Amino acid sequence: YFTLDEYAEEVQAAQTDKDGNKVYLYTTDQEQQDAFIQSASQKGYSVLKMDNMIDSHFINTIETKIEKTQWKRVDADAVDKLIDTGINLEAILTDAQKESIKKVFEDTLQDKQKIVAVEAMSPDELPAIVTQNEFMRRMSDMSKTGGGGMGMFGAMPNTYNITINANHPLISKLADLKSEDEQKALAKQISDLALLSQNLLTGSDLTAFIKRTVGGF
Repeated sequence: YFTLDEYAEEVQAAQTDKDGNKVYLYTTDQEQQDAFIQSASQKGYSVLKMDNMIDSHFINTIETKIEKTQWKRVDADAVDKLIDTGINLEAILTDAQKESIKKVFEDTLQDKQKIVAVEAMSPDELPAIVTQNEFMRRMSDMSKTGGGGMGMFGAMPNTYNITINANHPLISKLADLKSEDEQKALAKQISDLALLSQNLLTGSDLTAFIKRTVGGF
């Protein structure tokens, strides 16, 4: 166990962003967010367990009381973007390929509540990840615990970001496919896997995914 000051000292070297903010990463569900926790651990980051209903209020209080402090849930973004050190990875895809890949996924998903971006990430990361904006998710969480004035956030539809890993071999394979149908089929499988990892693949989409997988997609 650490006091807050001791923990700040413990993570300062690895978890300070380019603007001098100490970034504290946390998880609300170790099982569901395991892939994100593993990615963060591989980067040398520490992840706090914050799974109590009132923790969202605690986090907001700490952020307002302690300057140069940010709290981010470990699945709020790709691991390379959780703590902005000012160092950007280069994508192996051209800008034209990235735009083409983005359109393939947008056409495949056809869901305005899911925002697609193609970003340079480590090739060891997953080909696609699903995240939710930290602010909107936190406001939604607070509304569920009776946070004053937050009711409107609980009523808003959830918007998710799907980030495509421009440096993953599977995405390079997708970019090289000549058939539009083959591109969409592979994009569908990749995006469904990303949604499934966050328990967001349900109903007929989940049934179709299982049938494709069992059928030897």
